Amino acid sequence: MTPLRMPDSLVLIAVALPFLGALLIPLFGKHPNQREAVTLVTAVALVAAVAGLLAPVLGGARPEAGGFEIAPGLALAFQVEPLGMLFALVASSLWIVNSIYSIGYMRANNEPRQTSFYVYFAIALGSTIGVAFAKNLFTLFLFYEALTLSTYPLVAHKQNAEAMRSGRIYLLLLLGTSLVLFLPAIVATWVLAGTLDFTPGGVLGGKASGTVIGVLLALYVFGIGKAAVMPLHFWLPAAMVAPTPVSALLHAVAVVKAGVFAILKVAILIFGADALASTGQSGWLTIVAGTTVIAASVVALRQNNLKRRLAYSTISQLSYVVLGVAILTPISMIGAAIHIAAHALGKITLFFAAGSIHTASHLTDVSQLDGIGRRMPWTMGAFAIGALSVIGIPPTAGFLGKWFILGGAMQTENWLAVAVIVVSTVLNATYLLPIVFRAFFREPPKARTPEHGEAPWPIVLALTATAAGTVLLFLLPGTPLALSKLMLGR
Repeated sequence: MTPLRMPDSLVLIAVALPFLGALLIPLFGKHPNQREAVTLVTAVALVAAVAGLLAPVLGGARPEAGGFEIAPGLALAFQVEPLGMLFALVASSLWIVNSIYSIGYMRANNEPRQTSFYVYFAIALGSTIGVAFAKNLFTLFLFYEALTLSTYPLVAHKQNAEAMRSGRIYLLLLLGTSLVLFLPAIVATWVLAGTLDFTPGGVLGGKASGTVIGVLLALYVFGIGKAAVMPLHFWLPAAMVAPTPVSALLHAVAVVKAGVFAILKVAILIFGADALASTGQSGWLTIVAGTTVIAASVVALRQNNLKRRLAYSTISQLSYVVLGVAILTPISMIGAAIHIAAHALGKITLFFAAGSIHTASHLTDVSQLDGIGRRMPWTMGAFAIGALSVIGIPPTAGFLGKWFILGGAMQTENWLAVAVIVVSTVLNATYLLPIVFRAFFREPPKARTPEHGEAPWPIVLALTATAAGTVLLFLLPGTPLALSKLMLGR
Protein backbone atom coordinates (compact mmCIF):
# COMPACT_ATOMS: atom_id res chain seq x y z
CA MET A 1 0.00 0.00 0.00
CA THR A 2 1.45 3.36 -1.05
CA PRO A 3 2.00 5.73 1.89
CA LEU A 4 -0.11 8.87 1.92
CA ARG A 5 1.64 12.07 0.92
CA MET A 6 1.39 15.00 3.35
CA PRO A 7 -1.41 16.88 1.47
CA ASP A 8 -3.37 13.63 1.21
CA SER A 9 -2.89 13.01 4.92
CA LEU A 10 -4.17 16.51 5.68
CA VAL A 11 -7.43 15.69 3.89
CA LEU A 12 -8.21 12.87 6.33
CA ILE A 13 -6.95 14.93 9.27
CA ALA A 14 -9.22 17.85 8.33
CA VAL A 15 -12.28 15.61 8.07
CA ALA A 16 -11.49 13.72 11.27
CA LEU A 17 -10.48 16.61 13.57
CA PRO A 18 -13.98 17.97 14.37
CA PHE A 19 -15.25 14.45 15.11
CA LEU A 20 -12.28 13.89 17.42
CA GLY A 21 -13.14 17.17 19.14
CA ALA A 22 -16.73 15.97 19.54
CA LEU A 23 -15.43 12.89 21.39
CA LEU A 24 -13.17 14.91 23.68
CA ILE A 25 -15.57 17.73 24.62
CA PRO A 26 -17.85 15.59 26.88
CA LEU A 27 -14.82 14.51 28.93
CA PHE A 28 -14.65 18.09 30.22
CA GLY A 29 -18.41 18.65 30.56
CA LYS A 30 -18.10 19.60 34.24
CA HIS A 31 -15.26 22.01 33.56
CA PRO A 32 -16.50 24.76 31.19
CA ASN A 33 -13.13 26.44 30.71
CA GLN A 34 -11.43 23.21 29.66
CA ARG A 35 -14.43 22.13 27.57
CA GLU A 36 -14.41 25.35 25.60
CA ALA A 37 -10.62 25.23 25.31
CA VAL A 38 -10.99 21.86 23.57
CA THR A 39 -13.49 23.44 21.16
CA LEU A 40 -11.13 26.32 20.35
CA VAL A 41 -8.05 24.12 19.99
CA THR A 42 -9.96 21.80 17.66
CA ALA A 43 -11.17 24.75 15.59
CA VAL A 44 -7.66 26.20 15.30
CA ALA A 45 -6.24 22.79 14.36
CA LEU A 46 -8.90 22.42 11.68
CA VAL A 47 -8.03 25.79 10.15
CA ALA A 48 -4.35 24.82 10.14
CA ALA A 49 -5.10 21.52 8.39
CA VAL A 50 -7.34 23.16 5.78
CA ALA A 51 -4.88 26.02 5.20
CA GLY A 52 -2.14 23.45 4.63
CA LEU A 53 -4.05 22.26 1.57
CA LEU A 54 -4.36 25.70 -0.01
CA ALA A 55 -0.93 25.99 -1.64
CA PRO A 56 -1.10 22.53 -3.27
CA VAL A 57 -4.58 23.22 -4.65
CA LEU A 58 -3.56 26.63 -6.01
CA GLY A 59 -0.54 24.88 -7.57
CA GLY A 60 -2.78 22.47 -9.47
CA ALA A 61 -2.70 19.46 -7.13
CA ARG A 62 -5.90 17.72 -6.08
CA PRO A 63 -5.10 16.03 -2.76
CA GLU A 64 -7.28 13.02 -2.08
CA ALA A 65 -7.79 10.29 0.45
CA GLY A 66 -10.21 7.55 1.36
CA GLY A 67 -11.35 5.27 -1.40
CA PHE A 68 -13.12 2.99 1.07
CA GLU A 69 -15.41 0.93 -1.15
CA ILE A 70 -18.85 0.42 0.37
CA ALA A 71 -20.28 -1.45 -2.63
CA PRO A 72 -19.11 -1.94 -6.22
CA GLY A 73 -18.81 1.56 -7.69
CA LEU A 74 -19.66 3.27 -4.38
CA ALA A 75 -16.67 4.55 -2.47
CA LEU A 76 -16.30 6.84 0.51
CA ALA A 77 -13.62 9.11 -0.91
CA PHE A 78 -12.34 12.66 -0.55
CA GLN A 79 -10.67 14.99 -3.02
CA VAL A 80 -9.90 18.67 -2.59
CA GLU A 81 -10.81 20.67 -5.67
CA PRO A 82 -10.85 24.51 -5.77
CA LEU A 83 -14.53 25.08 -4.96
CA GLY A 84 -14.39 22.67 -2.02
CA MET A 85 -11.18 24.38 -0.88
CA LEU A 86 -12.96 27.75 -0.82
CA PHE A 87 -15.92 26.37 1.10
CA ALA A 88 -13.70 24.59 3.63
CA LEU A 89 -11.67 27.76 4.22
CA VAL A 90 -14.84 29.73 4.92
CA ALA A 91 -16.41 27.12 7.22
CA SER A 92 -13.27 26.32 9.21
CA SER A 93 -12.26 29.96 9.68
CA LEU A 94 -15.71 30.99 10.87
CA TRP A 95 -15.86 28.08 13.32
CA ILE A 96 -13.13 29.75 15.38
CA VAL A 97 -15.02 33.05 15.47
CA ASN A 98 -18.34 31.35 16.16
CA SER A 99 -16.77 29.39 19.02
CA ILE A 100 -15.51 32.59 20.65
CA TYR A 101 -18.95 34.14 20.18
CA SER A 102 -20.67 31.03 21.57
CA ILE A 103 -18.62 31.16 24.78
CA GLY A 104 -19.87 34.68 25.48
CA TYR A 105 -23.43 34.05 24.34
CA MET A 106 -24.10 30.67 25.98
CA ARG A 107 -22.69 31.80 29.34
CA ALA A 108 -24.31 35.24 29.37
CA ASN A 109 -27.74 33.80 28.54
CA ASN A 110 -27.37 30.81 30.91
CA GLU A 111 -28.27 28.44 28.09
CA PRO A 112 -28.87 24.82 29.16
CA ARG A 113 -27.05 21.74 27.79
CA GLN A 114 -23.93 23.66 26.80
CA THR A 115 -21.75 20.55 26.54
CA SER A 116 -24.08 18.86 24.05
CA PHE A 117 -24.26 22.16 22.16
CA TYR A 118 -20.49 22.15 21.56
CA VAL A 119 -20.51 18.43 20.70
CA TYR A 120 -23.17 18.75 18.03
CA PHE A 121 -21.55 21.91 16.73
CA ALA A 122 -18.28 20.01 16.21
CA ILE A 123 -20.06 17.14 14.45
CA ALA A 124 -21.78 19.66 12.19
CA LEU A 125 -18.43 21.18 11.24
CA GLY A 126 -16.95 17.75 10.55
CA SER A 127 -19.92 16.99 8.31
CA THR A 128 -19.42 20.30 6.53
CA ILE A 129 -15.78 19.51 5.78
CA GLY A 130 -16.91 16.11 4.51
CA VAL A 131 -19.33 17.84 2.13
CA ALA A 132 -16.63 20.25 0.99
CA PHE A 133 -14.05 17.54 0.28
CA ALA A 134 -16.39 14.86 -1.12
CA LYS A 135 -14.92 13.22 -4.22
CA ASN A 136 -18.26 11.89 -5.40
CA LEU A 137 -21.99 12.31 -4.94
CA PHE A 138 -22.20 9.27 -2.66
CA THR A 139 -19.77 10.78 -0.15
CA LEU A 140 -21.40 14.20 -0.43
CA PHE A 141 -24.84 12.70 0.25
CA LEU A 142 -23.66 10.86 3.37
CA PHE A 143 -22.10 13.94 4.95
CA TYR A 144 -24.96 16.16 3.77
CA GLU A 145 -27.37 13.95 5.73
CA ALA A 146 -25.01 13.82 8.71
CA LEU A 147 -25.12 17.63 8.70
CA THR A 148 -28.92 17.56 8.87
CA LEU A 149 -28.98 15.06 11.73
CA SER A 150 -26.28 16.81 13.75
CA THR A 151 -27.91 20.25 13.49
CA TYR A 152 -31.40 19.03 14.43
CA PRO A 153 -30.54 18.90 18.18
CA LEU A 154 -29.10 22.41 17.87
CA VAL A 155 -32.32 23.75 16.33
CA ALA A 156 -34.36 22.04 19.06
CA HIS A 157 -31.82 23.05 21.73
CA LYS A 158 -34.25 24.83 24.05
CA GLN A 159 -36.52 21.73 24.06
CA ASN A 160 -39.69 23.76 24.64
CA ALA A 161 -42.82 23.25 22.53
CA GLU A 162 -41.84 25.85 19.94
CA ALA A 163 -38.32 24.49 19.60
CA MET A 164 -39.50 20.90 19.20
CA ARG A 165 -42.09 21.92 16.59
CA SER A 166 -39.48 23.90 14.65
CA GLY A 167 -37.06 20.99 14.92
CA ARG A 168 -39.63 18.64 13.39
CA ILE A 169 -40.20 21.02 10.49
CA TYR A 170 -36.44 21.30 10.01
CA LEU A 171 -35.85 17.57 10.06
CA LEU A 172 -38.85 16.50 8.00
CA LEU A 173 -38.34 19.05 5.23
CA LEU A 174 -34.60 18.51 4.85
CA LEU A 175 -34.74 14.71 5.09
CA GLY A 176 -37.86 14.63 2.91
CA THR A 177 -36.34 16.63 0.06
CA SER A 178 -33.16 14.53 0.25
CA LEU A 179 -34.89 11.15 0.14
CA VAL A 180 -37.65 12.02 -2.33
CA LEU A 181 -35.69 14.22 -4.76
CA PHE A 182 -31.92 14.35 -4.12
CA LEU A 183 -31.32 10.60 -3.73
CA PRO A 184 -33.30 9.65 -6.89
CA ALA A 185 -31.28 12.26 -8.82
CA ILE A 186 -28.05 10.63 -7.61
CA VAL A 187 -29.30 7.15 -8.59
CA ALA A 188 -30.35 8.43 -12.03
CA THR A 189 -26.93 10.03 -12.51
CA TRP A 190 -25.23 6.73 -11.69
CA VAL A 191 -27.45 4.84 -14.16
CA LEU A 192 -26.91 7.39 -16.96
CA ALA A 193 -23.22 8.19 -16.47
CA GLY A 194 -21.92 5.04 -14.84
CA THR A 195 -20.09 7.13 -12.22
CA LEU A 196 -20.78 9.50 -9.36
CA ASP A 197 -17.33 11.09 -9.34
CA PHE A 198 -17.06 14.86 -9.56
CA THR A 199 -15.28 15.41 -12.86
CA PRO A 200 -14.11 18.61 -14.59
CA GLY A 201 -16.49 19.22 -17.49
CA GLY A 202 -19.17 17.00 -15.94
CA VAL A 203 -20.16 13.37 -16.52
CA LEU A 204 -23.61 13.75 -18.09
CA GLY A 205 -22.64 15.43 -21.37
CA GLY A 206 -24.03 13.36 -24.27
CA LYS A 207 -25.48 10.77 -21.85
CA ALA A 208 -29.07 12.03 -21.74
CA SER A 209 -31.57 14.08 -23.72
CA GLY A 210 -32.24 17.72 -22.97
CA THR A 211 -35.53 16.83 -21.29
CA VAL A 212 -33.88 14.30 -19.00
CA ILE A 213 -31.16 16.81 -18.13
CA GLY A 214 -33.86 19.38 -17.28
CA VAL A 215 -35.69 16.94 -15.02
CA LEU A 216 -32.46 15.93 -13.29
CA LEU A 217 -31.53 19.58 -12.75
CA ALA A 218 -34.91 20.17 -11.09
CA LEU A 219 -34.45 17.14 -8.84
CA TYR A 220 -31.06 18.43 -7.69
CA VAL A 221 -32.12 22.06 -7.19
CA PHE A 222 -35.22 21.22 -5.14
CA GLY A 223 -33.77 18.07 -3.59
CA ILE A 224 -30.87 19.99 -2.07
CA GLY A 225 -33.28 21.55 0.40
CA LYS A 226 -30.57 23.34 2.36
CA ALA A 227 -30.35 25.85 -0.52
CA ALA A 228 -33.83 27.03 0.60
CA VAL A 229 -35.16 27.64 -2.91
CA MET A 230 -38.84 28.54 -2.70
CA PRO A 231 -41.23 26.89 -2.00
CA LEU A 232 -38.99 24.53 0.04
CA HIS A 233 -37.68 27.24 2.35
CA PHE A 234 -39.95 26.98 5.40
CA TRP A 235 -37.39 25.16 7.54
CA LEU A 236 -35.12 28.20 7.65
CA PRO A 237 -37.42 30.76 9.35
CA ALA A 238 -38.69 27.98 11.64
CA ALA A 239 -35.14 27.28 12.79
CA MET A 240 -34.76 30.83 14.17
CA VAL A 241 -36.04 29.56 17.51
CA ALA A 242 -32.51 28.21 18.11
CA PRO A 243 -29.81 30.15 20.03
CA THR A 244 -28.09 32.80 17.93
CA PRO A 245 -24.80 30.87 17.48
CA VAL A 246 -26.90 28.13 15.87
CA SER A 247 -28.58 30.69 13.63
CA ALA A 248 -25.12 31.81 12.58
CA LEU A 249 -24.18 28.17 11.88
CA LEU A 250 -27.32 27.67 9.82
CA HIS A 251 -27.05 30.88 7.82
CA ALA A 252 -23.35 31.50 7.41
CA VAL A 253 -20.97 28.72 8.37
CA ALA A 254 -22.40 25.39 7.33
CA VAL A 255 -25.97 24.44 6.55
CA VAL A 256 -27.25 26.81 3.87
CA LYS A 257 -23.77 27.18 2.42
CA ALA A 258 -23.60 23.39 2.06
CA GLY A 259 -26.82 23.65 0.05
CA VAL A 260 -25.76 26.27 -2.48
CA PHE A 261 -22.23 24.81 -2.59
CA ALA A 262 -23.71 21.43 -3.56
CA ILE A 263 -25.84 22.97 -6.32
CA LEU A 264 -22.87 24.86 -7.74
CA LYS A 265 -20.61 21.79 -7.56
CA VAL A 266 -23.21 19.55 -9.22
CA ALA A 267 -23.76 22.10 -11.99
CA ILE A 268 -20.04 22.36 -12.79
CA LEU A 269 -18.73 18.86 -12.06
CA ILE A 270 -21.73 16.58 -12.73
CA PHE A 271 -23.71 18.32 -15.47
CA GLY A 272 -20.92 20.50 -16.82
CA ALA A 273 -21.60 24.15 -17.66
CA ASP A 274 -21.24 23.57 -21.40
CA ALA A 275 -23.61 20.59 -21.36
CA LEU A 276 -26.22 22.56 -19.43
CA ALA A 277 -25.90 25.49 -21.82
CA SER A 278 -26.22 23.26 -24.91
CA THR A 279 -29.49 21.73 -23.70
CA GLY A 280 -31.12 25.10 -22.99
CA GLN A 281 -32.67 23.63 -19.84
CA SER A 282 -31.64 26.31 -17.36
CA GLY A 283 -34.10 29.04 -18.38
CA TRP A 284 -36.66 27.96 -15.79
CA LEU A 285 -33.96 28.12 -13.12
CA THR A 286 -33.53 31.85 -13.71
CA ILE A 287 -37.25 32.30 -13.02
CA VAL A 288 -37.23 30.13 -9.88
CA ALA A 289 -34.08 31.75 -8.47
CA GLY A 290 -35.25 35.25 -9.36
CA THR A 291 -38.64 34.65 -7.77
CA THR A 292 -36.98 33.44 -4.57
CA VAL A 293 -34.64 36.44 -4.47
CA ILE A 294 -37.48 38.97 -4.85
CA ALA A 295 -40.23 37.23 -2.89
CA ALA A 296 -38.04 36.53 0.14
CA SER A 297 -36.88 40.16 0.14
CA VAL A 298 -40.48 41.36 0.12
CA VAL A 299 -41.34 39.04 3.02
CA ALA A 300 -38.26 40.28 4.91
CA LEU A 301 -39.64 43.82 4.66
CA ARG A 302 -42.69 42.76 6.66
CA GLN A 303 -40.82 41.06 9.54
CA ASN A 304 -40.55 43.00 12.77
CA ASN A 305 -38.58 40.28 14.57
CA LEU A 306 -34.92 40.93 13.74
CA LYS A 307 -33.83 37.31 13.37
CA ARG A 308 -36.80 36.46 11.14
CA ARG A 309 -36.00 39.47 8.94
CA LEU A 310 -32.45 38.21 8.62
CA ALA A 311 -33.70 34.67 7.94
CA TYR A 312 -35.75 35.77 4.94
CA SER A 313 -32.81 37.86 3.83
CA THR A 314 -30.73 34.67 3.80
CA ILE A 315 -33.31 32.87 1.65
CA SER A 316 -33.07 35.72 -0.84
CA GLN A 317 -29.28 35.93 -0.80
CA LEU A 318 -28.80 32.18 -1.26
CA SER A 319 -30.63 32.27 -4.56
CA TYR A 320 -28.05 34.72 -5.92
CA VAL A 321 -25.78 31.67 -6.07
CA VAL A 322 -28.49 29.68 -7.87
CA LEU A 323 -29.01 32.64 -10.20
CA GLY A 324 -25.29 32.66 -10.97
CA VAL A 325 -25.59 28.99 -11.95
CA ALA A 326 -28.67 29.67 -14.08
CA ILE A 327 -26.93 32.42 -16.08
CA LEU A 328 -24.33 29.80 -17.12
CA THR A 329 -21.38 32.03 -17.89
CA PRO A 330 -17.91 31.64 -16.39
CA ILE A 331 -18.08 35.08 -14.78
CA SER A 332 -21.49 34.43 -13.20
CA MET A 333 -20.31 31.12 -11.73
CA ILE A 334 -17.19 32.80 -10.37
CA GLY A 335 -19.53 35.37 -8.83
CA ALA A 336 -21.66 32.58 -7.34
CA ALA A 337 -18.59 31.03 -5.68
CA ILE A 338 -17.38 34.35 -4.29
CA HIS A 339 -20.89 35.15 -3.04
CA ILE A 340 -20.76 32.01 -0.87
CA ALA A 341 -17.77 33.47 0.99
CA ALA A 342 -18.97 37.07 0.98
CA HIS A 343 -22.45 36.26 2.24
CA ALA A 344 -21.00 34.04 4.96
CA LEU A 345 -19.04 36.95 6.44
CA GLY A 346 -21.78 39.56 6.03
CA LYS A 347 -24.62 37.43 7.36
CA ILE A 348 -22.74 35.97 10.32
CA THR A 349 -21.96 39.56 11.33
CA LEU A 350 -25.65 40.45 11.23
CA PHE A 351 -26.68 37.43 13.29
CA PHE A 352 -23.87 38.02 15.77
CA ALA A 353 -25.16 41.57 16.18
CA ALA A 354 -28.74 40.35 16.68
CA GLY A 355 -27.53 37.98 19.40
CA SER A 356 -25.47 40.75 20.99
CA ILE A 357 -28.54 43.00 21.15
CA HIS A 358 -30.60 40.21 22.71
CA THR A 359 -27.90 39.41 25.27
CA ALA A 360 -27.34 43.01 26.38
CA SER A 361 -30.87 44.41 26.16
CA HIS A 362 -33.24 41.44 25.68
CA LEU A 363 -34.69 43.23 22.65
CA THR A 364 -35.69 41.16 19.63
CA ASP A 365 -37.80 43.41 17.39
CA VAL A 366 -36.72 46.02 14.88
CA SER A 367 -39.27 48.48 16.27
CA GLN A 368 -37.50 48.38 19.66
CA LEU A 369 -34.06 49.43 18.40
CA ASP A 370 -34.39 53.22 18.43
CA GLY A 371 -31.15 54.75 19.70
CA ILE A 372 -29.52 51.44 20.60
CA GLY A 373 -26.44 52.33 18.55
CA ARG A 374 -25.56 54.93 21.19
CA ARG A 375 -25.34 52.24 23.86
CA MET A 376 -23.91 49.52 21.62
CA PRO A 377 -21.74 51.34 19.05
CA TRP A 378 -19.46 48.36 18.33
CA THR A 379 -22.38 46.01 17.78
CA MET A 380 -24.37 48.36 15.58
CA GLY A 381 -21.28 49.57 13.72
CA ALA A 382 -20.58 45.94 12.80
CA PHE A 383 -24.26 45.50 11.89
CA ALA A 384 -23.97 48.47 9.53
CA ILE A 385 -20.97 46.89 7.77
CA GLY A 386 -22.78 43.56 7.48
CA ALA A 387 -25.83 45.33 6.08
CA LEU A 388 -23.75 47.13 3.44
CA SER A 389 -22.26 43.78 2.41
CA VAL A 390 -25.64 42.10 2.04
CA ILE A 391 -26.87 45.06 0.01
CA GLY A 392 -23.71 44.87 -2.12
CA ILE A 393 -22.10 48.25 -1.49
CA PRO A 394 -18.29 48.65 -1.62
CA PRO A 395 -15.95 48.47 0.21
CA THR A 396 -17.62 45.29 1.48
CA ALA A 397 -17.29 41.79 0.07
CA GLY A 398 -20.95 41.49 -0.90
CA PHE A 399 -20.29 43.83 -3.81
CA LEU A 400 -17.92 41.36 -5.50
CA GLY A 401 -20.23 38.41 -5.99
CA LYS A 402 -23.16 40.55 -7.09
CA TRP A 403 -20.95 42.47 -9.53
CA PHE A 404 -19.70 39.29 -11.23
CA ILE A 405 -23.19 37.76 -11.39
CA LEU A 406 -24.53 41.02 -12.84
CA GLY A 407 -21.66 41.01 -15.36
CA GLY A 408 -22.63 37.51 -16.49
CA ALA A 409 -26.25 38.55 -16.86
CA MET A 410 -25.28 41.58 -18.94
CA GLN A 411 -22.93 39.48 -21.05
CA THR A 412 -25.73 37.08 -22.01
CA GLU A 413 -28.39 39.81 -22.20
CA ASN A 414 -30.36 38.00 -19.52
CA TRP A 415 -32.45 41.05 -18.68
CA LEU A 416 -34.63 39.15 -16.23
CA ALA A 417 -31.55 38.36 -14.12
CA VAL A 418 -30.38 41.98 -14.42
CA ALA A 419 -33.77 43.22 -13.22
CA VAL A 420 -33.77 40.75 -10.31
CA ILE A 421 -30.35 41.93 -9.12
CA VAL A 422 -31.24 45.62 -9.39
CA VAL A 423 -34.67 45.33 -7.74
CA SER A 424 -33.45 43.03 -4.98
CA THR A 425 -30.57 45.37 -4.17
CA VAL A 426 -33.08 48.16 -3.61
CA LEU A 427 -35.18 45.83 -1.45
CA ASN A 428 -32.09 44.79 0.55
CA ALA A 429 -31.42 48.43 1.33
CA THR A 430 -35.06 48.99 2.24
CA TYR A 431 -35.18 46.26 4.90
CA LEU A 432 -31.67 46.75 6.34
CA LEU A 433 -30.78 50.45 6.30
CA PRO A 434 -33.78 51.56 8.40
CA ILE A 435 -32.41 49.37 11.22
CA VAL A 436 -29.11 51.25 11.10
CA PHE A 437 -30.97 54.59 10.93
CA ARG A 438 -33.09 53.68 13.97
CA ALA A 439 -30.04 52.61 15.94
CA PHE A 440 -27.96 55.76 15.38
CA PHE A 441 -30.32 58.58 14.44
CA ARG A 442 -33.43 58.12 16.56
CA GLU A 443 -33.78 59.05 20.19
CA PRO A 444 -33.93 56.07 22.54
CA PRO A 445 -37.18 55.65 24.51
CA LYS A 446 -37.00 57.52 27.79
CA ALA A 447 -38.46 54.62 29.72
CA ARG A 448 -36.02 52.02 28.37
CA THR A 449 -34.89 49.66 31.13
CA PRO A 450 -32.64 48.18 32.14
CA GLU A 451 -29.63 50.34 31.43
CA HIS A 452 -27.08 48.45 29.41
CA GLY A 453 -23.99 48.76 27.28
CA GLU A 454 -22.29 46.26 24.99
CA ALA A 455 -22.65 42.50 25.33
CA PRO A 456 -19.79 40.47 26.91
CA TRP A 457 -16.42 40.94 25.23
CA PRO A 458 -16.25 37.54 23.43
CA ILE A 459 -19.42 38.47 21.57
CA VAL A 460 -18.15 41.93 20.63
CA LEU A 461 -14.75 40.56 19.64
CA ALA A 462 -16.33 37.99 17.31
CA LEU A 463 -18.69 40.38 15.54
CA THR A 464 -15.92 42.97 15.16
CA ALA A 465 -13.67 40.32 13.57
CA THR A 466 -16.29 39.22 11.04
CA ALA A 467 -17.15 42.84 10.16
CA ALA A 468 -13.45 43.52 9.56
CA GLY A 469 -13.24 40.34 7.50
CA THR A 470 -16.06 41.58 5.29
CA VAL A 471 -14.02 44.64 4.36
CA LEU A 472 -10.74 42.72 4.07
CA LEU A 473 -12.26 40.24 1.64
CA PHE A 474 -13.24 43.15 -0.60
CA LEU A 475 -9.76 44.67 -0.40
CA LEU A 476 -7.87 41.35 -0.70
CA PRO A 477 -9.98 39.01 -2.83
CA GLY A 478 -7.00 37.25 -4.44
CA THR A 479 -7.39 33.76 -2.93
CA PRO A 480 -11.18 33.41 -3.44
CA LEU A 481 -10.83 34.73 -6.99
CA ALA A 482 -7.98 32.35 -7.78
CA LEU A 483 -9.90 29.37 -6.42
CA SER A 484 -13.07 30.40 -8.27
CA LYS A 485 -11.19 30.62 -11.57
CA LEU A 486 -9.49 27.27 -11.00
CA MET A 487 -12.93 25.81 -10.29
CA LEU A 488 -13.70 26.37 -13.98
CA GLY A 489 -10.30 25.21 -15.15
CA ARG A 490 -9.07 28.74 -15.85
